[in-house]
Amino acid sequence: MFNEAQMRAARALLGLSQGDLAARTALSLPTIKRMETLGIDRSTAANVEAVKRAFEAAGVEFLAADASGGVGVRLRRDAFEG
Repeated sequence: MFNEAQMRAARALLGLSQGDLAARTALSLPTIKRMETLGIDRSTAANVEAVKRAFEAAGVEFLAADASGGVGVRLRRDAFEG
């Protein structure tokens, strides 16, 4: 799972606007904006899954909090290698 801060970070990492993400997920722009501002827990499971799938398809990994730090995002190595 991921949270709205990770959603914003993943979008920034990929250089996507909210509109770009809406197009990749087939969700409306207002839905994307609500998810980022009000929290993904206020959205449907289907919408959250659509966003997660779109980011993962683009090479994003969502990192859970562990002993070395908090939650985060990163690109898979194969997402940026030739």
